[in-house]
Amino acid sequence: MSEHYYTQRPTVQRDLHTMKEMLRGRELVFTTDAGVFSKKGVDYGSKHLIETMEFDNQARVLDVGCGYGPIGLSAALMCPQGHVTMVDINERAIELAKENAKRNGIANVTIVQSDLLEKVQGERFDVVLTNPPIRAGKEVVHRIFTDAYDCLVEGGSIWVVIQKKQGSPSAMAKLEQVYGEVIEVSKDKGYRILKATKR
Repeated sequence: MSEHYYTQRPTVQRDLHTMKEMLRGRELVFTTDAGVFSKKGVDYGSKHLIETMEFDNQARVLDVGCGYGPIGLSAALMCPQGHVTMVDINERAIELAKENAKRNGIANVTIVQSDLLEKVQGERFDVVLTNPPIRAGKEVVHRIFTDAYDCLVEGGSIWVVIQKKQGSPSAMAKLEQVYGEVIEVSKDKGYRILKATKR
């Protein structure tokens, strides 16, 4: 199998690329690279999640599988009095996310290399955001849901974007099993935004 973005240390030759993206009415500049997810531009699923997600401007947010940063950095702009922690297993993605935070003048973020939620165990968040690494397999995706439950405060929510053909029915079933309450907030072009709340 060829190497993919769910890799701790990508070995694929570097290919840096800088682009502008309009997200929630703000123009952000991102540097991307080979060996990270959606290197040619912010993917449709992430954009759909960014445009749909809602939370308090003082929220403590966790972005799981942050890649080079579009979801987490957009979240940080939405909660100027809050804080966003961004995690990814991929060291190249983490390096880029840090660079992109700096480039866009976003300071209310902490960006950490972590295998899923390993490095944030014991921390508590109001919101978890994820465009889960589908190619890593269902077991990994479902572990994000269960680990996120333990990291959320009571009444906190996880927002997930997932494609119908890439397992949204099984994701919905797993979220219902773990959280009890799940709603489909939006769907567009085969992408669904699911929100589950910890009660």
